[in-house]
Amino acid sequence: MTTLLPVADTTQVRRYAGGLFRRNPRALAVVIGLHALAAVAGLVGPRLLGELVESIQHGARAGTIDRLAAWIAGFVLLQAILTRFAFLASARLGERVLAELREEFVERVLALPLSTVERAGSGDLLTRTTRDVDALSRCVRLAVPETLIAVVLGTLVVAAMVAVSPVLALPLLVAVPILVAGTRWYLRRAPAAYLKQNATYSTVTDGLAETVEGARTVDALRRQRQRLARTDADLRRTFLAEKYTLFLRTVWFPIVEVGYVLPVVATMLVGGLLLLRGTVTLGQLTAAVVYAQMLIDPVDRLLSWLDELQVGAASLARLLGVAESEPERSTAKTPAGTGIEVRGVRFEYVPGREVLHGIDLTLTPGERLAVVGPSGAGKSTLGRLLAGVHPPTGGTITVGGVSLGDLPLDRLRTEVALVSQEHHVFIGSVRDNVAMVRPGAAEPQVHAALAAVHALDWALALPDGLATEVGVGGHPLSAAQAQQIALARLVLADPHTLVLDEATSLLDPRAARDLERSLAAVLHGRTVVAIAHRLFSAHDADRVAVVEDGRITELGSHDELVAANGPYAALWRSWHGERATEQIIQR
Repeated sequence: MTTLLPVADTTQVRRYAGGLFRRNPRALAVVIGLHALAAVAGLVGPRLLGELVESIQHGARAGTIDRLAAWIAGFVLLQAILTRFAFLASARLGERVLAELREEFVERVLALPLSTVERAGSGDLLTRTTRDVDALSRCVRLAVPETLIAVVLGTLVVAAMVAVSPVLALPLLVAVPILVAGTRWYLRRAPAAYLKQNATYSTVTDGLAETVEGARTVDALRRQRQRLARTDADLRRTFLAEKYTLFLRTVWFPIVEVGYVLPVVATMLVGGLLLLRGTVTLGQLTAAVVYAQMLIDPVDRLLSWLDELQVGAASLARLLGVAESEPERSTAKTPAGTGIEVRGVRFEYVPGREVLHGIDLTLTPGERLAVVGPSGAGKSTLGRLLAGVHPPTGGTITVGGVSLGDLPLDRLRTEVALVSQEHHVFIGSVRDNVAMVRPGAAEPQVHAALAAVHALDWALALPDGLATEVGVGGHPLSAAQAQQIALARLVLADPHTLVLDEATSLLDPRAARDLERSLAAVLHGRTVVAIAHRLFSAHDADRVAVVEDGRITELGSHDELVAANGPYAALWRSWHGERATEQIIQR
């Protein structure tokens, strides 16, 4: 069962969003200044229009009318020019802020412990890196600048209307109760609704990813109906979540539409009465009505983009929540050696169901330890704990006297590295795939790493040698070749302790044995923990640990354990019988 990654709270979102823009104070000031100037230029026109109406009313000369018309046209042109540059400045600021946010998000994702990613499942993280980033991109590029423009323009329009006539500005208050009540109703419900909606997208993505990755298993076990039912149920939850947010919008939007129209109508009615009484002039009434009409645009823009801001805030909360998944690690402690001590270690994936029970083990520097045992005994789990992938739920694991959980992830991987049965070839050249653990590695070092895992010959034989593009869309590699690339990375990374979890399982037994012997020579002097089902790894090891039912039941050299005639001896005899049968069949 997957557990979704955490979500940041409202305070964290506001603090982070404010911090992003505070990092660019000059650019923000330019954006606000340009939009303010554009708004002021736009506000001059209605005032001049009022004077033009009064001039015509009092029989002004054609020259005066032409002059006022020219001024109006000039300010309209000036507003257009300032608006263009204001939007360009907003776009630049938005792109800069979005770039910073994306870079920080990638850093957070790469800093996540592997155990956290596994618990959350690929669907949630994939949705956050795609849909949530896209939603936030739209918010930063469009919603934030548009909202900023609306606030500046709305404030200046109201100020201009008050300057024309404070009395004519009063009808604007008619819309306040309607807009405030409707918006408060919406905002009390929208944040949680959009978070839930985004979470349902994660569930859909997770289910689809499982179905695609396990397509062969689904087909072999004829589980198509069950997977379709799972997808339908996930889509149903997404539909209901989207239906609710749509309901919120269909209630809120009509309310604010009424709030737009009322101020214009009220200004015309009140202004008409005041004009009949001689309290205001026709020019003032004309300017006030135009300003009331102009106020519709910033208010509509503000409230329309408020919905997009809710989507963006929900996405930002999910992106920031990734950082909450990373446990705090001390950076002050430095291991005083390379020996690993395991004391009273217990572990459980699910509370109340222990997988490992009181493991005690000491790994001396340079030792090669083989971990063997029946399937499901806890071998791979022990290996992952030794590599710091999972923290123990009880007991301690230390390297050089420092707990693995106290080491920063980048430092941890220089101490202990894990290579499992899983492997990945990244998009790029063979050289890049190997040297990614040490980007500055020289060509001879890359060659030596490939040679150590018997991969140099076939790598040089590729169409472009080590420059051949591999990964998705590149030159195809076999599963065995991909595994050799992963092992070459490990050789180049050069940690003092390696945990090999069936790292040669995709090679045939003879090639795997030759490769492990070559690795042993290259990695001489380093601690190696080999988790294996092929017992020739145990035969070559300094010590063998037999794991049964989450406990180490035997520990000693190969010869000692065979002589003891215990569980290991039984495994050895059974494996030898299987090997003999395989050889007879092959003959």
